[in-house]
Amino acid sequence: MLQWALTFLVLALIAALLGFGGLAGTMAWIGQVLFVVFLVLFVVSLITGGVRRPIP
Repeated sequence: MLQWALTFLVLALIAALLGFGGLAGTMAWIGQVLFVVFLVLFVVSLITGGVRRPIP
């Protein structure tokens, strides 16, 4: 998921350099959404992984 966010970020930067403003904005927005989804899933996996493990 994080790889997709970084891919959209790079594509947005390239599109901005080439002058495609609308396309660059859309790709940057998609990258931000994917990054937030990645962070939420990461935090959820940390919480559930910590809860499942019994304390020795």
